[in-house]
Amino acid sequence: MTDNEDGGTTLLIVDPQNDFHPGGSLAIPKADEDAERIAALIRDNVRSINRVVVTLDSHHKLHIANPCFWESGDIDNVQPDPFTIISCEDIKQGKWRPRSFIKLPVGETNIDPEVFGSMDKITDSNGKLDLKKYAIEYTRLLEEKGLFKLCIWPEHCLIATPGHNVVPCIREALEEWSGKTGSSIEWEMKGQPLLTESYSALKAEVPICSKTSFKQQLQDKLLLSDRLLVCGQAKSHCVNYTLRDILDHWPEEDRSKITLLTDCSSAVPGFEDAATKFEDDMKSAGVNLCTASQTFTS
Repeated sequence: MTDNEDGGTTLLIVDPQNDFHPGGSLAIPKADEDAERIAALIRDNVRSINRVVVTLDSHHKLHIANPCFWESGDIDNVQPDPFTIISCEDIKQGKWRPRSFIKLPVGETNIDPEVFGSMDKITDSNGKLDLKKYAIEYTRLLEEKGLFKLCIWPEHCLIATPGHNVVPCIREALEEWSGKTGSSIEWEMKGQPLLTESYSALKAEVPICSKTSFKQQLQDKLLLSDRLLVCGQAKSHCVNYTLRDILDHWPEEDRSKITLLTDCSSAVPGFEDAATKFEDDMKSAGVNLCTASQTFTS
């Protein structure tokens, strides 16, 4: 057995999962075509791709951005529709509230004050986590960053469901690549904690503990690459914020080592402007943009 060598070309595929494809619960209309191009890129360039890192969006049913976490402040057991925006002010005014029966998995109440900040705003008189107070503070912090308000998504990529699995054409190409190169796929799961969101594979939107803080180890592994190719779903969200976080911790003089594959990723419907701005920002920052067919032509 030999160790995988540093350097070379790393392919980073963000969230290539069934639920983001036609027929899935959060389908992106062009995702199947994107996936076919990714699969062809892998098969046609087996010896040119030295490492493959794949992220997996991985949620529980009772995640804070899923309908089942919430109920109307006026009518019990009425959940918000997908794509509802819940603001900090909505929760303060009682329009929406966390469902009273929510039980956090063992250990998830251990929010780290050194990461999250003061616990006074999110605990009751006995020092226990108060979910309504937490939701108010969470959405306040989310809005303070100026990027998002809390969006309620259709349930997607629930762990152990078919929608969580990698779309077949990419999975089959990955298996072939592994079998031919002797290298294993490096899997990175994100989104498991109930109480925060992780569009980026590198950190949560609002870190609450060390597990949801910036993943320096993953960044360090990516930095070993002579070339980093980025693709997957969705260009408006998880590819967008994953690459922004990578870039924030990447040496400015080496940004040309990063390539965004523009025809291997698409926007969530309704968020096309975010995807366009992302591409423009990456080009301005010195990241290469090209199509799959152009990747290894020079």
